[in-house]
Amino acid sequence: MTVTLHLAASSSDVHTRRALYDLSAAVVKKKKIVVVTGAGISCSCGIPDFRSSDGLYNMVKERYPDVVMKGRDLFDASLFRDTTSTSVFYSFIAELKKKIDDATPSQTHHFIKTLDSKNKLLRSYTQNIDGLEERVGLMGSSGEAAKSSGKVKSAAKLRVKEVRNVQLHGDIHRVRCIVCSAEFPCAQEHTNAFLEGTAPDCPECLSRSEARIARSARPIRVGSLRPGIVLYDEPHPLGEEIGAIQMADVNKKPDMLIIMGTSMKVHGLKQLVKDFAKTIHSTSSASTSSSSSKRPCKVVFVNKTPPSSEWADIIDYHVSGDTDSWTHKVLEDWKRIRPSDWEIQQTLVAAEDGFSVAGAFKTAKPSTAIDTKAKKQVLKKKDENIAPESSSSDLHAHDIQKSVNPPSSPSKRRQKSSHYDDSNSSPSKRQSVAAFKGTLPASERKLLFSETTNHPEPPADYAESSKMDISLLDLSMQDVQAEVIKEIEEAAKPAARRRKAVRPATASTKVTVPRTKTIASKPVGRRKTSRSLNTANT
Repeated sequence: MTVTLHLAASSSDVHTRRALYDLSAAVVKKKKIVVVTGAGISCSCGIPDFRSSDGLYNMVKERYPDVVMKGRDLFDASLFRDTTSTSVFYSFIAELKKKIDDATPSQTHHFIKTLDSKNKLLRSYTQNIDGLEERVGLMGSSGEAAKSSGKVKSAAKLRVKEVRNVQLHGDIHRVRCIVCSAEFPCAQEHTNAFLEGTAPDCPECLSRSEARIARSARPIRVGSLRPGIVLYDEPHPLGEEIGAIQMADVNKKPDMLIIMGTSMKVHGLKQLVKDFAKTIHSTSSASTSSSSSKRPCKVVFVNKTPPSSEWADIIDYHVSGDTDSWTHKVLEDWKRIRPSDWEIQQTLVAAEDGFSVAGAFKTAKPSTAIDTKAKKQVLKKKDENIAPESSSSDLHAHDIQKSVNPPSSPSKRRQKSSHYDDSNSSPSKRQSVAAFKGTLPASERKLLFSETTNHPEPPADYAESSKMDISLLDLSMQDVQAEVIKEIEEAAKPAARRRKAVRPATASTKVTVPRTKTIASKPVGRRKTSRSLNTANT
């Protein structure tokens, strides 16, 4: 059973106010919302609807009583059978397009865009032909941007994933050829021709016909352009693509359906709403189905007129009132329920006069003027270690020169150069720059390697005539005399050489061994050994 909530009674009735607040909370919690809209959401923009007392149907009946019996007849596909009804249709659509061009999107259009920007909108389906959804940033199915480029304009495919608003009845801002089905934007020249009750020729058919005549071929029929809207009893040019989009959205299991500004009298729209409502109700959560105290807020109908009895088991809530007022209340409740969704993160943007914030706030200008060239060097990543050049007078010339050349890597530095100066480096890495002035005095040298107990004390004139001996055998590094040096060298000689020098010289006897001739003998039974041969020779 559908529950009706009067929006005007929310200020006085507590139960109505609480129920409307629950609807707003449901919108905040849901993540896959399907929105279906009609002409009622554009009434506040100055565009009349169809079935109200001051709608388009009554306007057409009053203006052309001799042409149509009912206002609906002017939007039926059978009007092209008569030239008079066709002329009236063209002029009426041209006047309607002028009103649409002067209109601006309403609060409801911006609400749908907000759902999309907050990642809560699964898809929007509309019966409107005004194209106001595209002005707020929702890509429509009939627009040029939603179609992929192709060789033939009529064969262009629809970008299903990028379409956010499905236009069920076409777009008044497009024109279509009645012969080749080529589509073009509705320009001012097309509108002027429609105001006069005539239809302009199709440029695509005209160019092909002229090309055939140029090669002496039979000319083809040149079609005329008509408004790119879908009339009653007329197939939609993108019917297959729209059906594929609807099936894809149903398989994604939406969790909420919002219907606004339509009376749901068209058969195609009725079937679409029933399919979505059935899917949403079947995928209800266990917690919602178990709790019978609260009615699930899954299918909401917002319109001034109530729905018919056939929607009693389909629509959960009917909000009686203006769509702009209800969407405004939902946004206000949304900001109170979840304020984190409305926090805006500021972004720094580089500007000519410094850094500015992309938003309502701006940073203050720096107190000191910064050179533009130095600022660019700071922004570059490869020069991040280079200090920017400063124009202040207190910066010395040698400091600027140091900041221009970046320090080399440790493997490429010279051995005696350091990345830091001596004042900032560690004690272990500091290098002494004092020059070596000569030989250290003997008294200081003895402090390193000395054994004063093993050697006698040198005489007084020893420092003038002595030479420093750096021997591997004696590491005392003291000055010694010639006799001491000779004793040390003698002691360092090998023992064998010392014995040889002490042994007296004897006459050496030279023993000569006579040469033996090689005897070639024949092999015998028993091989002679070398010992027997030597005995025989002797």
